[in-house]
Amino acid sequence: MTRLPAVTARQLIAVAEKLGFTFDRQKGSHAVYVRTTDHGPVTIVIPIHKGRTLKRGTLHGLIDDMGLSAKELVDLL
Repeated sequence: MTRLPAVTARQLIAVAEKLGFTFDRQKGSHAVYVRTTDHGPVTIVIPIHKGRTLKRGTLHGLIDDMGLSAKELVDLL
């Protein structure tokens, strides 16, 4: 099992865009990205705090929502 790396919001946004997520809206420091699939839309909310990495639990939840494993995330970074 691959450990989760320290990832910033900007890096995760780049990965999300590679996977077909598009920016939908932003409220405060939370950006909403959406991808349409055969089963309906998939929405993720990425907290953006400049200069800080995402917490491990938050990152794990986001990559799970995107349908990725830790190894796939490392490969896309």
